[in-house]
Amino acid sequence: MLKSFFRRHAASVALFSLLILLAGICLMADGLERTYGLRIDYSFNSVTTQSETTLEILKSLDHPVQIYALYARGNEDAQLMELLGRYVSASDFITCEQVDISLNPGLLSRFRSASSSGDVISQDSIVVSCEETGRFRVLDATDFYTLGYNMEEGAYEIAGLSYEASLTEAIRYVAKDDIPNVYILQGHGELDEDGTAVFASLLRSNNFNTVYITSMEGMELHPEDVLCVLSPVRDLMDTEMETIRSFLQAGGSLLCTMDYTDPSDAMPNWTSLLRSYGFLPRDGIVIASETEPDSYYGDYQVFLLPIMQSTEITADLVQAGSSTLLLAGTRAFENPSMTDRDLTVSTLLTSTSRAYLRSMSGDLSDLKQKDEDALGPFSLALQAERITDEGNVSRAVIIGCSTLLTSSEVYAMTDAQEFLIRVMEYLSGEEQMDLNIMAKQAVRPSLRAGTQRLGIFLIVLLPCLVFAAALVILLPRIRKR
Repeated sequence: MLKSFFRRHAASVALFSLLILLAGICLMADGLERTYGLRIDYSFNSVTTQSETTLEILKSLDHPVQIYALYARGNEDAQLMELLGRYVSASDFITCEQVDISLNPGLLSRFRSASSSGDVISQDSIVVSCEETGRFRVLDATDFYTLGYNMEEGAYEIAGLSYEASLTEAIRYVAKDDIPNVYILQGHGELDEDGTAVFASLLRSNNFNTVYITSMEGMELHPEDVLCVLSPVRDLMDTEMETIRSFLQAGGSLLCTMDYTDPSDAMPNWTSLLRSYGFLPRDGIVIASETEPDSYYGDYQVFLLPIMQSTEITADLVQAGSSTLLLAGTRAFENPSMTDRDLTVSTLLTSTSRAYLRSMSGDLSDLKQKDEDALGPFSLALQAERITDEGNVSRAVIIGCSTLLTSSEVYAMTDAQEFLIRVMEYLSGEEQMDLNIMAKQAVRPSLRAGTQRLGIFLIVLLPCLVFAAALVILLPRIRKR
């Protein structure tokens, strides 16, 4: 009876068996794709495709990295989850777990109790963690897109998706054995924590640990650290100067900004520290000549587009053409001259030769050039290296405009981020590794006339082919009749 059943339904049984086999093959193929990252990315922007930079970093990992995707089931970011799967496939040191924090609040409290950087951990975010180093980083939706300025609309809009850049930066940060410390001094009217938030975020995303300190008294800085003194308006105390000088004598490095409005004459200790590196600030604001519209932004002659010089810091940026910066009101410094044998000073940024310097005691209501205005070119940023009495090398950089560090608009419109990271790598002695992973297009590009030709050709060709095939079939039949 069973044989007769199979005989009568042989075709159905074969079809059913074939369907089971095909389903099994599909499930096995899907598992292999996920395990080994074999799935091809057909998206228009290749958003889940990893760059060579990411693959190199994943291969160089020495410590396991755990990634927690804090998404409720059904509310995942599909593109992000697909990319995370590729990270897991690319390295045995990467693991990823999706966690609904409403069901597992213990994980949330664990990271909150360990957080010292003010990171806000919430639902719909990513936590990248390394137990070996004890560091973690939190990424939310704002870390996964970049902004661009729409000149036509006069507003910022989402221009790119930076899933890969943010994830790779976070992985490298948490897995690295040693992270340089950048101390940002407070307590003297410097740029505060809110004013330097953009700069601090840039440092953290490029593997620098940022620490705000309100006083140098009792501080023990290590030579590999970097001290930032950003536009102070009150002088350093003598005790603080002793701590700073000891730090610099041991080979520490210094990043300074000094805006044109800062009262340098009223701060003898601060001025003395700058002079020890050959930094001699000049009074006034640098104004671009109206005969050189390419040297300033828009109609604002005080918004300078400086000329980047080729130095140890900037050589690769100049060569790559990534040298566009914006200084929204800048101080000038004396051009480097003969110094003592232990000090070398170089110019990083300059104005054009037609720029002029207007004294702060002069008429600032009218920017037209006057006979008493000094003529350029002016040094707008300097770098220096000093061999200390103890035989160590101490480095310093000064910039005459703090908005280069603090303005998100300047970051978005210019190469300020690349420039500042080169500065910090120079000061910290950190081995340079370019993490400039390009963001992927957020919006599919609109069709242009040139892109429509193939579509128009196919629209016309296909009906013609059908018509020709019909003629080939029908003509012989018509003749027989």
